Amino acid sequence: QVQLVESGGGLVQAGGSLRLSCAASGRSFSSITLGWFRQAPGKERELVARSWRNGARSYYADSLKGRITISRDIAKSTVYLQMNTLKPEDTAVYYCAADPNNPTVAASSWEYWGQGTQVTVSS
Repeated sequence: QVQLVESGGGLVQAGGSLRLSCAASGRSFSSITLGWFRQAPGKERELVARSWRNGARSYYADSLKGRITISRDIAKSTVYLQMNTLKPEDTAVYYCAADPNNPTVAASSWEYWGQGTQVTVSS
């Protein structure tokens, strides 16, 4: 019902910035919860940002709070993750996710997923 494709990852030095994009296709883009997860090798997939269905409330993980912003462009059916002041510990594969309800921080509660995009932050 919803297809997600991420882009914008790459290699960046510590202190740099990246903007990740997630293009969505399907119905009801403006009425679904959207989020970004990340997963490093040997670690569990963790929620880093979430935008609720009505767009009036956002969640950010404590480790990135103040350095990231999630936003939507309804006309382009795209959700973005702006990341600033990146640190080596931010290195991970970043995934876009969507759900028609209000999922929890657990990855298993989200229905739709993109393929992921690699973000590598060098020292």
